[in-house]
Amino acid sequence: MAEYEKKVRLVLKEFGCHFVRHGKGDHDIWYSPITNRNFSVDGEIRIRHVANGIMKQAGIDKHF
Repeated sequence: MAEYEKKVRLVLKEFGCHFVRHGKGDHDIWYSPITNRNFSVDGEIRIRHVANGIMKQAGIDKHF
């Protein structure tokens, strides 16, 4: 299985997104200046569709 967690966080940082706080469980809350919204990022992203969903919430047009 592929691990997308590190790749997702690197892309988020490249586009100016930043960590806001820890959420419930192993989720973290991030902020996107593109969409001006907070969104959650799971601590273990093993499914490509989940990684792409996070990119969509952040307003980033990147697909894994």
